[in-house]
Amino acid sequence: MAERPEDLNLPNAVITRIIKEALPEGVNVSKEARSAISRAASVFVLYATSCANNFAMKGKRKTLNAGDVLSAMEEMEFQRFVAPLKESLEVYRREQKGKKEARKDKDKKADSEEQDKSREEENDDDDERMEEEEQNDEEEVDN
Repeated sequence: MAERPEDLNLPNAVITRIIKEALPEGVNVSKEARSAISRAASVFVLYATSCANNFAMKGKRKTLNAGDVLSAMEEMEFQRFVAPLKESLEVYRREQKGKKEARKDKDKKADSEEQDKSREEENDDDDERMEEEEQNDEEEVDN
């Protein structure tokens, strides 16, 4: 797992970006404050993961799912985050479904184009054979 406690911290660039998005323009945050926020966020993620893992274990599963995380949030008394998380999850699932359908449509289109191309090649081959046969027939008539 982690060799040092610092390995469990979230990347500083990510923390800095989140802080800048959350605060109004022109507000500065000291390096120590960013570090404290980073440690607090890491502890929160570890605690939420641990609680979600307990729900997965109760369900005799080794894989955490979204329901486990939502249940963990309620258990940790963060009910006000559950509704926004559910909305975000639904948006994410719709996006993934849309991407999957777009990929299927693209694959179908590519397959149909390949079939059309192979049909055209077959027709070209048939045309060439017919021309050769006609030439052979003409040669036989001439002889």
